Amino acid sequence: MIGMTSNTDLSIHHSFLPHTDPEASLTFYRDTLGFEVRMDVGYDGMRWITVGPQGQPDTSIVLHPPTAAPGITEEEGRMLLELMAKGSYFGVNLATDDVDETFARLEASGAEVVQEPTDQPYGVRDCAFRDPSGNMLRIQGR
Repeated sequence: MIGMTSNTDLSIHHSFLPHTDPEASLTFYRDTLGFEVRMDVGYDGMRWITVGPQGQPDTSIVLHPPTAAPGITEEEGRMLLELMAKGSYFGVNLATDDVDETFARLEASGAEVVQEPTDQPYGVRDCAFRDPSGNMLRIQGR
């Protein structure tokens, strides 16, 4: 790699997923996935909720209002919400030690199943769900 050293100090700290219903998102990420709530901030009628896996304090997901970015027009906001409703706007990949057990637990909770556990041709076993806002969550084995 040109211009890069092998001793990088970069890590993924926050990823962002939009939400359309902060309470439903909070319940899903906290109660269904078991993530800790790290911050819950309201501003100007909107809400940003930071969650993350227990025991991993340096890795978080910020659930944010999808149209809160400055400069988004009303038409662009409608398009973002339409993409979210289809589940094709944002997503995140998670990892677990037992895909089948995690799938069974999430399915039993009523989470929206997109794909049952599958052995993929590229070497991972995974499954997929949608969160309450339509974001795709793929869960693969470690």
